[in-house]
Amino acid sequence: MNPAPLPGRPLIFGEVLFDCFPDGSRVLGGAPFNVAWHLQALGLAPHLVSRVGEDPAGDEVLAAMREWRMDLSGMQRDPDHPTGQVAVHLTNGQPSYAILPDQAYDHIAPPDGPEGIALVYHGSLALRQPRSRAALSSIRARCSTPVFLDVNLRNPWWEANRIAGLLEGARWCKLNDQELQALAGPGDPLAAARRLIDRHDIERLFVTLGEAGALALGAEGDCEHITPAGGVAVVDTVGAGDAFAAVLIAGLLRDWPIATTLERAQALASAVCGLRGALPRERRFYPQLNLG
Repeated sequence: MNPAPLPGRPLIFGEVLFDCFPDGSRVLGGAPFNVAWHLQALGLAPHLVSRVGEDPAGDEVLAAMREWRMDLSGMQRDPDHPTGQVAVHLTNGQPSYAILPDQAYDHIAPPDGPEGIALVYHGSLALRQPRSRAALSSIRARCSTPVFLDVNLRNPWWEANRIAGLLEGARWCKLNDQELQALAGPGDPLAAARRLIDRHDIERLFVTLGEAGALALGAEGDCEHITPAGGVAVVDTVGAGDAFAAVLIAGLLRDWPIATTLERAQALASAVCGLRGALPRERRFYPQLNLG
């Protein structure tokens, strides 16, 4: 049985950046930004805490947020560091990333407020520098709300000990099968997920499995598994995991059954695979997916 719906809105912490593709195109991205974008479309009014440069790219980020009617009160401008960029390389539709160092999102300052936060979401990339780590620590101390950790292991920007510390503070965690093996060891995903839950006292672990779908394992041993429905012509898989995470958060906040949450998360993730980049720019993209 799921707990009661969580009152309030989600706080999303971390990077905003541009994904730059081999053909010269670029699209807005960054896992936390993508999650916040989807949550705004789903009516959950996320409070995004991030930092962009005082440059044209930063102006473009804020303009896109205004157009999407997102809350800009948690956005910071940096006069010394540029808005983040990542070079995306695609191999058979699968992305790999070359992530630049010392970007604006590495220097997020502790924000003022906000009130009414039900859940704090963060990943791991934006915590590679001390200033942003200190900002997140300040937020977590002030909010005292449960944490959803979205593991995003991007070489060379992660360390096993630091990820272990983040897992210790999380109530829920989402990661993919490769990240699960990196953190819990090789073998059957269900057994590896069990090890990670027991090691870090996680309430529920969500694992995306690529073509095999996804699973959700609870601390009490309850498990749900879903396979992809298919039917989507894949352009690329950039941002599919972020779409999945956004719907997981919606399900947690709205008290959906876990099986329903997985089905809806898989639906949005699959639809995003039909886009170039991570984000739809039309709100009509969402109602056709029956996301609750």
